[in-house]
Amino acid sequence: MSISTLGAKDRELLAILSENAREQTATIARRLGLSRTTVQAKIDRLERDGVIAGYGVKLSDAYESGMVKAHVLITIAPKTLARITTDLHAISAVRTLHSVSGSFDLIAIVEATSIAELDHLIDRIGEIEGVERTLSSIILSTRIRR
Repeated sequence: MSISTLGAKDRELLAILSENAREQTATIARRLGLSRTTVQAKIDRLERDGVIAGYGVKLSDAYESGMVKAHVLITIAPKTLARITTDLHAISAVRTLHSVSGSFDLIAIVEATSIAELDHLIDRIGEIEGVERTLSSIILSTRIRR
């Protein structure tokens, strides 16, 4: 199922679950103007169709503010993407990895408990065989999070 085949109520339901995946079905139903049974059927269908792949934990702003985060832009040598992706996946501080167009090949979103730990992490990424260049930007604050 693709985003284009989802109805408006399905997209609203996904937005509500993204805010709070533990929201009670009856509360969601009231917000959507649907019956509880209809909402539960929609959730079951979205899970079965793979639109909802799972549920996670949303960390508090207090916890998040204690972490130092950065975007690390990475240029790699030709034909090294698969191995470098595997190497970066093995580093738990790499929270997200994006392939991008432009002068860099990848953007890693990383987090650490201190600047010193972040510095070590960025050095570790730069030492991976096939990584030609990195450019890092420390995230000072998050203005919008959805």
